[in-house]
Amino acid sequence: MTSDHRLATNDLLRSRALSPLVSVGIVTWNAASDIERCLGSVRRQTHAALELLVLDNASTDGTPAIVERLTRPDERVLHDRNLGFAAAHNLAIRRSHGEFYLSLNPDVVLSPDFVSAMVAAVEPDRQVGSASGKLLSAVDPRIIDSTGIYMVPSQRHFDRAQGEPDAGQAEQPELVFGCSGAAGFYRREMLEDAAINGEIFDEDFFAYREDADLAWRAQILGWSCLYVPWATALHARRVTPERRAALPGPINRMSVRNRFYLRLKNQTLDQAVRFAVPGLWRDFQVIGYVLLREHASIGGLVEVVRRLPRMWRKRRAIMARRRTRSADLSPWFHTPARPYERLTRPVGR
Repeated sequence: MTSDHRLATNDLLRSRALSPLVSVGIVTWNAASDIERCLGSVRRQTHAALELLVLDNASTDGTPAIVERLTRPDERVLHDRNLGFAAAHNLAIRRSHGEFYLSLNPDVVLSPDFVSAMVAAVEPDRQVGSASGKLLSAVDPRIIDSTGIYMVPSQRHFDRAQGEPDAGQAEQPELVFGCSGAAGFYRREMLEDAAINGEIFDEDFFAYREDADLAWRAQILGWSCLYVPWATALHARRVTPERRAALPGPINRMSVRNRFYLRLKNQTLDQAVRFAVPGLWRDFQVIGYVLLREHASIGGLVEVVRRLPRMWRKRRAIMARRRTRSADLSPWFHTPARPYERLTRPVGR
């Protein structure tokens, strides 16, 4: 261990004794244009007890060199192949030690008090397993990017208030269905409880919708997700429904495939019956679009069929530990948020 590494470790141990340790995991893949700003925002956090781990998925655009320049050896893992978002974050969670884990996209820039605001809001309520801050568009910070995930009867999930002007409509703490994995703040106890066969983020998803899958699983297990409006960050979102035609084929294929994985694993029988009409109508639309116009995604439908037994095994494991009644889960598909009165805005924020 070098003297610099030893000093950094000693500082971390001292800060850990004073406040909860938060592990920040960043998964990169060709993120050279973003990663320096992201890392700079992590280094500027006012919360002292931070542990950083950057995992690069075999980038070819110079990202590894930037990561090597800006991190210590113990803060990075440079893979020789693309493990995907889910597997890389699972590895980071296993290697980390924090009471809380922040999954951070390299295209996110945190406000300096983001982590401290999250810890102060989440730590007192042991029922809260995850939290979302207010993500704003990096292109235009006057526009909201996400205030948490919400579900609709067709079993689609969206980011709350995405694309809306930030006009004061999202200033109250609320319970939401889940948080975006772009800047998802998780209690380690919840992550360990939600793991299926050792996987927290489902590695069959590879990338996309794995945050909604974890959010749904957490709700089934009785964990809450809290929206903390004064924890803010900028997000340069590049994958949106309106840009679908311009996205690479593999991204669209995974999006199609993972939509079905999400429901196969987490939808209760009661929900399947209750939301049969909107759910099946959306399925018809997706399958029809793929067969008629997006042929590159046909492989995604084939993978759904091929992996059906594996998804069913995961479903059985989830439902065997279910702690929330369908009657309590189903309202989430009509209500984007619920009141939360245990938290008030700190003075000065």
